[in-house]
This record gives sequence, C-alpha cells and structure tokens, in this order.
Amino acid sequence: MNRCGWVNQDPLYIDYHDHEWGVPVYDDRLLFEYLNLEGAQAGLSWYTILKKRENYRQSFDNFEAEKIIQFDEKKIEELIQNEGIVRNKLKINAVITNAHAFLKVVDEFGSFSKYIWSFVGGKTIQNHFKEMKDVPAVTEISDKLSKDLKKRGFKFVGSTICYAFMQATGMVNDHIESCVCYQKLSTP
Repeated sequence: MNRCGWVNQDPLYIDYHDHEWGVPVYDDRLLFEYLNLEGAQAGLSWYTILKKRENYRQSFDNFEAEKIIQFDEKKIEELIQNEGIVRNKLKINAVITNAHAFLKVVDEFGSFSKYIWSFVGGKTIQNHFKEMKDVPAVTEISDKLSKDLKKRGFKFVGSTICYAFMQATGMVNDHIESCVCYQKLSTP
C-alpha cells in the first residue's frame, strides 16, 4: 500500500496517517487538542508527540479548556515533572494561555470550529501534490491564521505550526496523489 513518505513502519504512525491525518475535524475539543499538540511539536517531530499523545490527554484533562484554565502553579510544576509529555515550561504555559484564548473565540463565534474553518471557506482545500517535496511548510492561509491566532492571544501558533494543524485536521488534503488516502479524502 502506498502512503505519504513521512510515515514510518510503526503501527501507531500508520494508523494515524491512514485514519486521522487529513480527515476533517469539526469538534471544538479535538481541534483544541490538535492545535496544542502541534505547538508541542515545535522543534521536535510529530512522531515524538504522537507517542506521547495519550499522556498529554491525561495530563491536560483531555484538553477540556474549562478545566485547563483552572491550572495553578502546583499543577504546572507537576506537569514539568511529568516524563510522559514534553517538559517545556513555555509549552505547558502555552496550553493554559491557549485555553483562555480558545474560550474567548468560542464566545465570539459560537464555536472554535466555525472560527477555524472560516479561514478555508468552510471546506477542505484539495491539493494535488505528486511528491512530498512539493508540499509546502506554510501558505498564505496559514500565515493569516497564525497572525489572527496570535492577535487573539494564542501561543506556539507560528505559520508552520498552523499549516501542520491545517493538514492534520483536514482543512487541506495534502496526501500525495499516489497515497492510498488521497482519493478517499478528495473532495469534488
């Protein structure tokens, strides 16, 4: 079976590629999770974060923003000691900051999904890449998304992180054309 070139042979990674990456996500909690996990990835590989994802879910109350905004210094110190996540204080604090910003966006737009999908007109951008080297790291839309998220107080949301988030949540279909997932995620 032909897959995108970034997938290794770990069944966890194959499953993520085949069943999650590029599948449109509209659930607010899951979008918030992806945004923060992509931020945690900064300077690391997605594979590293994927292996720690269950620990992240446990450590950050399943990315329930209402719970995360209650985190205090004791909880932050506990997270810094947690070997199951990336123990970077800036990244840990960013999740808490992002929870506050996320809830403000939900108040303003009715849902985070409505806000985030507005950047692509509410539907997946269907790309047509033949090789992995053709897939961009940033786009004009990821630049706009990054700028707007930063303006709203989000952290670890640079354009590269935003584009990876867009890829993961199906805002764009960046599976290469020869990939087994390309056709099933193609939109007319």
